[in-house]
Amino acid sequence: MTNETFDQDSWMTKPTDRFILKWIKLNLSAPITIRLINIAWLTPGMITVFSTILGMTAGLIFAMGHGLTAGLLAGLSQVMDGVDGQFARLSGRQTKKGAFLDSVLDRYTDGAMVFGMFIYMVKLPPPIPRWVVLIIGALALIGSNLISYSSARASELALDLGRPTLASKGTRMSVTISCALVSVLIPAAPLIALIYLAIHPNIVVLNRLIQASDQPQSR
Repeated sequence: MTNETFDQDSWMTKPTDRFILKWIKLNLSAPITIRLINIAWLTPGMITVFSTILGMTAGLIFAMGHGLTAGLLAGLSQVMDGVDGQFARLSGRQTKKGAFLDSVLDRYTDGAMVFGMFIYMVKLPPPIPRWVVLIIGALALIGSNLISYSSARASELALDLGRPTLASKGTRMSVTISCALVSVLIPAAPLIALIYLAIHPNIVVLNRLIQASDQPQSR
């Protein structure tokens, strides 16, 4: 691997990456990728699975009430989630199967973190009624998944949804991780993340439905 190859930054990010995800990939993921690239037996899929295991473990630990540990693990998972794509591009091993695996396993990480936050909040002395927390948690889980699903479906149907959304994975995970870390000082902080996930992604999805309705398309 030559120095010229590493000088080219096209392998570090994707055009759809917004500023938070781009910053993570450039400053945190890329240094790890460069150190891993010469390990002959390592594959992008292995890194993807490792990232997912970290993310789902973070959700489990969150549910057990350990917000700080969950936040640290989720942060590492997010960094490694950037490494797998960089590793694939830099090593010339990009495949549709790998991209599909990455997209699907990301949803497991998202779901685990939302579920973990919900269980965490239910166990606390409730700042709001538990049935309200249940509704917020359900909307957070639905909205988070629909962002990715609606993006993929719109791409498949050639619908123009405009610029990439600010409710992207990078933003959602950054809010989640930040609130998990702050929970050491403010135990109810994860509720802020749940409320954000319940509102912003669902507003984006609703706006996408409106945009799609204005574009004549045959089924």
